[in-house]
Amino acid sequence: MKKSLALIAVCLAVVLLLAGCAGKQAEKGSVPGQTKDTAEPAKIEEGEAEETEDKAVDAEAADTPEAGEAGEAEETGGKAADAKASDPAEAGEMGNTAADTETADAGTSEAAALPEETGSGSPVVYFSSDISAEGLVNIYDALGWTPAGKTAVKISTGEPPASNYLRPELIEDLVKKVDGTIVECNTAYGGSRSSSAMHRQVAEDHGFTAIADFDLMDEEGEVEWPVTGGSRLDKIIVGSHAQNYPDWVILSHFKGHAMAGFGGAIKNVGIGISSSSGKVYVHSAGTRTSGSIMNSDQDAWLEALAEMVTGFRDHVGGDHIIYINVMNRLSVDCDCDGNPAEPDMHDIGILASRDPVALDQACLDLVYQAEDSASLVERIESRHGIHTLEHAEEIGLGSRSYELVNIDE
Repeated sequence: MKKSLALIAVCLAVVLLLAGCAGKQAEKGSVPGQTKDTAEPAKIEEGEAEETEDKAVDAEAADTPEAGEAGEAEETGGKAADAKASDPAEAGEMGNTAADTETADAGTSEAAALPEETGSGSPVVYFSSDISAEGLVNIYDALGWTPAGKTAVKISTGEPPASNYLRPELIEDLVKKVDGTIVECNTAYGGSRSSSAMHRQVAEDHGFTAIADFDLMDEEGEVEWPVTGGSRLDKIIVGSHAQNYPDWVILSHFKGHAMAGFGGAIKNVGIGISSSSGKVYVHSAGTRTSGSIMNSDQDAWLEALAEMVTGFRDHVGGDHIIYINVMNRLSVDCDCDGNPAEPDMHDIGILASRDPVALDQACLDLVYQAEDSASLVERIESRHGIHTLEHAEEIGLGSRSYELVNIDE
C-alpha cells in the first residue's frame, strides 16, 4: 500500500515538473513574436512618414508660384513647339519674314553708305560745265569718296603726235589730291606706245611723268582675273602691276571711237587696263590672245568689252573705284589715233559717278541733246555703240537709268 502511494506521488511530481517546463517554453516563444509585432508597426509608421513627406514636398512644389509659372512656361513652350512642328508652312513664313526684315535693314544701311544712289535706287551722275583743274577737283569731291590705299589714276597717255588726251595741267591737282600714280598698259596695234621704252617716252613727252609717278602695269608681265556671268569672256588679262592698287580713279576723255563708236569709262577700263594680249582677247571676244584686233562680229566684241569691266569691278570691288569723264575736244576719233578728226561740236563739261554704265549713258544723252553733234552721233550709231551699255546693264555692271545732279547750281 505504501509502495503504491509512493509511486503515485512520484508520477504526480513528474507530471507537475513537465507542466512547468512546458509553461516556461511557451513564455520564451512569445518574445520573438512580440518583438516582431512591435517592430512591424514601427516599420509601417516609417513608410507612412516617407509617403507623407513625399506628398508634402509635392504639395509644396505645386503651391509654389515660381514652380507653377515654370510649369506653365514649360507647357506653353511645349504647345508652341508642337504648333510649330504641326504647321511648317507657318514656321517658314515667320522665318522668311525675319529674313526679309534683316535683308531690308541691310539694304537700307548699304544705300545710306552709298551717296551716289538716290532714294529710288538710281545711281547719281554729277555734272559740271567747269572744265578746269578746279572743276575736276570739285566734281571729285561731290562723289564723297576717299581712297584707303595706294591709288591708281587710269588715263590714256595719248598717241603722238596730235591726239586729244587729257592734258597734265587739267588733271594734276586731282592726281595729287588722291596721291595717285598714273597707270597705263602698252598697246596691241603698233604705234608709239606698243613697247615699254617707247611708251615711257611718250608719257614723258606729254608731261605726265612731271606731275606724278608713272606705272606701265604690264611692263613686267600680266595676270588673269576671272569673269563670272559673261557670255564672251571667262577671264580678263591685265598688267601684273594692277595687283598693287586697291583703289582706282578711272579718269577718261569721252569722245568717239573708230571701233567701239564711243570711248568713255567702260572703254578706258576694258581696253586700257588690259595688257597687250588682254586687249586682243577683248577685241576678239575671247577667241585669241595674239594677232589682229579686228573682229567681224561687232556686237560680240562690244559685249566682251562690257564683260571685261565686270571682271575688273568684281575683283577690285565696286566701292574702290570711281569714274570721271571729261567731255571736251569731242572728236569722232579716240586718243589712240595720233591724227584724229578735228572736233566739230562744242565742249560740254565733266561728269562723275560710281556707276560706269550710268556715267557713259549720261554722256551719250548729252551728246544726243547737243545741236552740233551730228558727226559724233553718226559714229556712235554706225558702230552700234549703244550695245556696249545694253549688255553692260544686262550682266549687272550698272544701270542706264540715273539721276543727273548739276553741282554748278
